[in-house]
Amino acid sequence: MKLNGKKVAILMTDGFEQVEYTEPRKALEEAGASVEVVSLKTGTVRGWNHTDWGLEAQADRAVADVQADQYDALVLPGGVMNPDNMRRDENVQRFVRGFFAANKPVAAICHAPWTLIDAGVVAGRTLTSYPTLQMDLKNAGANWVDQEVVVDNGLVTSRKPDDLPAFNRKMLEEIAEGVHA
Repeated sequence: MKLNGKKVAILMTDGFEQVEYTEPRKALEEAGASVEVVSLKTGTVRGWNHTDWGLEAQADRAVADVQADQYDALVLPGGVMNPDNMRRDENVQRFVRGFFAANKPVAAICHAPWTLIDAGVVAGRTLTSYPTLQMDLKNAGANWVDQEVVVDNGLVTSRKPDDLPAFNRKMLEEIAEGVHA
């Protein structure tokens, strides 16, 4: 699958689950996509590796300075701290809503759908997440299912790091397909 010419934003901050960033990024770059890390601020963000601090990543752009129309797709890694630290930020919400308004692919894994809830984009959609989020998603109007990967009109979701192979495969397919009508 070739994503040459596609530009993808990975939105994350401190506490992102390391493997939920490194594996999707690797898959995107191997497929030819250009990747930028967008965060609450530019500079270094720290990952979480299972139960301890992990690698550091460079945030290329601050979310306040970007628009969804600058990218072809959005990827949201999980981790508990990462989405919890971003979900109430108005610039994060604006940025995420922009992808949904333009029907561009969005891929969210593990706890990342918390950010989607606060952006107001899950009502009426079928998705999955880490199991502890299911009531939050149902209360926000989503149809939560316990599956390895779920695709709903360009929105790709998975439950946990073990689901990454299926998540990456569907993420690449949806980005290759492009805008969803």
